[in-house]
Amino acid sequence: MSQEYILIHGKKSLRGSVEISGAKNAALPIIASTVLAEGKYELYNIPKVRDIEIMLNAIEELGLIVNKIGNKIEIENNGLKNGYVVSDIVKKTRASILLLGPLLSKTGDVRVVQPGGCPLGRRDIGFHIQGLSKMGAEIDNGSEYIIGKSERMNEINYEFPSKTVTGTENLLMAASLIEGKTILKNCAIEPEVGDLIDMLVKMGVEIEGKNTDTLIIKGKRELNSTNHKIIYDRIELGTYLILASMDNNDIVINAEGYDYIKSLLEILEKIGIFFINYKGKLVLYKKENPKPIRIETQPYPGFPTDLQAQIATLLTQIEGVSEIKENIFDNRFDYAKELNKMGANIEKLDNFNIKIKGKTDLKGAEIRGTDLRATASLVLAGLIAEGETIISNAYQLFRGYENMVGKLQDLGAEIEVIRR
Repeated sequence: MSQEYILIHGKKSLRGSVEISGAKNAALPIIASTVLAEGKYELYNIPKVRDIEIMLNAIEELGLIVNKIGNKIEIENNGLKNGYVVSDIVKKTRASILLLGPLLSKTGDVRVVQPGGCPLGRRDIGFHIQGLSKMGAEIDNGSEYIIGKSERMNEINYEFPSKTVTGTENLLMAASLIEGKTILKNCAIEPEVGDLIDMLVKMGVEIEGKNTDTLIIKGKRELNSTNHKIIYDRIELGTYLILASMDNNDIVINAEGYDYIKSLLEILEKIGIFFINYKGKLVLYKKENPKPIRIETQPYPGFPTDLQAQIATLLTQIEGVSEIKENIFDNRFDYAKELNKMGANIEKLDNFNIKIKGKTDLKGAEIRGTDLRATASLVLAGLIAEGETIISNAYQLFRGYENMVGKLQDLGAEIEVIRR
């Protein structure tokens, strides 16, 4: 069976504009929410990425009808066949866990495959299970499947032990079909959670507390279908902002705004790189003797963990010693050894801290993408490296970036997908 690789000939100046796609991490739970109510849905600005394809396969397995028209998805829910999502393909993403809550409330009899996705260390689903159990579900978290049953789901007052985006989304959807008042505390406040709240409100759920860490949900036994446009992808936007920060690039970024990415812009300004919003487009304004920095990832609105690999590539090009502390996942620095193969000087202090000594000239090498965002960071490295870079396990990139290779080609990059 052939494998996909990304081939890059680096050191090309990139010029032009790039369009930012819809947010994968907003689209996934919103697609999952369509199992809650029968009817027809139209979802707009859906990115064409593989994680979305797998989620659509999952809801088709449940009996929903899916029609794809460009970046619009039409979904028809004429009733679920059952609450079982057991095909092997779904193991490749975390799609299955996002279906657990809504299916438990809808069917009371659920079997979903264990979630996959990026190997970022411990990604505990215990908070999902704990909250759903308090709602009245009996859950067996087995080795291959998560099995859940419930005769009746009840409203709860529950505080998450720590922030969890998918946990917040899962319990939100489960509570949407529960009559009464569910209170969720210490919720994640990421924009993707807010987008799901907007979708659920359109479906008839009463939700108070959007953009705060306390949500009050008044569900209904019957909801309605609706239409919805997905927000833009702040992580894709951030990735291209970092690319635009590299020397010899002149890239204009078209996005609907930059409210969701202020933490990155603040970090870039501390480095000495300034962007402005000119007529709805983000453009590089000036650079002032870029300097090293210490960065810590934090839940939103802090600096996102999903951008730390990409900014590490940028920091290899800045004189001095920079540091990154990872506070979300305990296995997110595998990309460091791949960048070091290209000539970077990155020291992994432990599972949560690295030190980057710059500036280093990067040279092309054969490297491997270890997860979605790590692979994006390696693409950025290949674009600025001397010579040829070949990135294996390219599948990871295609899980979350819509047409990144094509967008980079339009900017003048010498990059292509090859199969061996």
